Amino acid sequence: MKPVGRFEIVRDPLWNNIRVDALGMRLIDTPVFQRLRYVRQLGMAYLVYPGATHTRFEHAVGTYHLARRALALFDESGALADVDAREPALVRAAALLHDVGHYPFSHALEEIGALHHEEVARSLITGGLVADVLTASLGVDAPERILSLIRGCSASPLQRLISGSLDLDKLDYLRRDAVMCGVAYGEIDVDRLLNSLVLLDDPATGLPTVGMLEKGLSALESLLFARYQMYRNVYWHHAVRSATAMYKRIVADAVHSGTLEPGGLATFTDEGILQALRDRSRHSMLDDLRERRLYKRAFECPAAELAPEAGEWIADDHAMARAAEDALALELGLSPGDVLLDYPVKTQMLELDLPVLQRSGSVRRLTTEGWQATINLPKLSEELYRSARWLRVFTRTRRALEPARVMRLVHRSAQDIRARIETGDGLLTD
Repeated sequence: MKPVGRFEIVRDPLWNNIRVDALGMRLIDTPVFQRLRYVRQLGMAYLVYPGATHTRFEHAVGTYHLARRALALFDESGALADVDAREPALVRAAALLHDVGHYPFSHALEEIGALHHEEVARSLITGGLVADVLTASLGVDAPERILSLIRGCSASPLQRLISGSLDLDKLDYLRRDAVMCGVAYGEIDVDRLLNSLVLLDDPATGLPTVGMLEKGLSALESLLFARYQMYRNVYWHHAVRSATAMYKRIVADAVHSGTLEPGGLATFTDEGILQALRDRSRHSMLDDLRERRLYKRAFECPAAELAPEAGEWIADDHAMARAAEDALALELGLSPGDVLLDYPVKTQMLELDLPVLQRSGSVRRLTTEGWQATINLPKLSEELYRSARWLRVFTRTRRALEPARVMRLVHRSAQDIRARIETGDGLLTD
């Protein structure tokens, strides 16, 4: 990092020169933030895309950079004239700190019931050295205000820059992930999107908030398509999900046996948790994961071919899914842990709740339920999501399962599956 006046310059492969102010540097230098250097942004994706070794550290600095750009554009237009003078600094700090609560290997451990990373961030931001830095620079209420921005519950007119349909987090990670993976899927018009942001009065509340000019909707469509392509081809790639399922099972078994404490999971780095597992548990799956002997697909089906709630117990109730995995293994003549079920946690492909300033001067709200602007973004978002999300059964060795039997299992109610596990009745039998 090279000092320039009151700023440090960080060289970044995506945004080139990033200027970091004095407060930003003090936050970056805290141990809480430095841990992010050792937490990969894309979890197990590096096993498929070798370049995907970038970390939460550079992503957080990139998001901070986009916050500076957006705020500079607002300031240039005079939009910040009536905004609390502290708000821009609070937003920049929130952009920088938004991922400090992340677990090793990205979101995977949240899928086994670990506390959401934004809740983990609470104690890291409102206590300790980070809180001391924020309080000294921005006031005693700064840590709580920044946490509210990160959690999406702030009354700040700038809230949507940090958490919302078009937050700066998405603009950085989609571009960064695509570049580092070496794929073209995440290309979005960031400059157009930033220049389309405006501060306007929300038609629902009458309060000032971040919205978008109507002419930026085509760039918003590009964001939707980019996110879909990245989920389909990178984030939910079958081999990435196989490795993720293996990692989740290893950690879940360690937590279940008392080898790892749930409350300490967010203190680890990626390599730190793997080393702890090696030292303490010697899980049979761990060497397979580290040497990329990934489990094979025995069955897969897109969500678009399933009933709306089918299989959601796999995503929502990890304890039952783990029990079902072992019951299936027994039924198939395999050992416990030889079968893994995977259905990514349901997420919105594009959460739409955005006021749009039309060319006529009126403001309309673009939501998940309504307003067909250029294309029907809400409907398209749901359709793309259901084609990108796949339910899969992985097995340690290559094995084919009869699709009709698995489909019957997937469509059983959680109550029926739980009863069959308890009684020892087969999960694949009629």
